Amino acid sequence: MEISGILSAIVIGIVIGVLGRLVLPGRQRIGILWTIVVGIVAALIGTAVAAALGVADTGGVDWIEWLIQIGLAAVGVAALDRAKALR
Repeated sequence: MEISGILSAIVIGIVIGVLGRLVLPGRQRIGILWTIVVGIVAALIGTAVAAALGVADTGGVDWIEWLIQIGLAAVGVAALDRAKALR
């Protein structure tokens, strides 16, 4: 992976993490760095899921892939928030 790929993964992770966080109601007790990490992981897993479903590369904007990624980010943020609440 080249440096441009790493930088684009970070930027996409930020966007996906923030959108996933906005989907959840209330305040989350995790920081922005954890949100970015969750977003990056959700983007990578979401891309793999979309590829497995055959919706990763469409003619226009890959809306279904984005929805999968945002949904996974919301689940990840919620899970991390619950884990931090238990401490």
